[in-house]
Amino acid sequence: MAGAGSRARRRRGAGELESEVLAALWAADRPLTPAEIRQSIGGGLAYNTVHTVLTRLYDKKLVLRDAEGRRGAYRPAGNAAELTARAMREALDRGPDPLAALRHFVAGLSAEEERVLRALLGGGGGAP
Repeated sequence: MAGAGSRARRRRGAGELESEVLAALWAADRPLTPAEIRQSIGGGLAYNTVHTVLTRLYDKKLVLRDAEGRRGAYRPAGNAAELTARAMREALDRGPDPLAALRHFVAGLSAEEERVLRALLGGGGGAP
């Protein structure tokens, strides 16, 4: 039987935790230490867990580390839109047929997303 304690300690997926850490960094107006990020996202995470996530994000070039004596503070390597665009570009570059992947992506766009894409590409439809 799941009680309140088990809900508070719900296990997050790796991608979900990375997203929470990035969201905390985007919300901050300055670089944050792992302890500050831990406090910001809560959920009873261990300091080492937050540090491990930050190390992975650093290795993926999604965060930058600012050295402060023995501790480091982290800041995002870009805003959400920039990092999403970078991930999309990298996904296209990894696939064997980037044009086919792009066709499938575009086929799944909403009407509003398609309108903005057409405007960005100069095909009319108004300003993005």
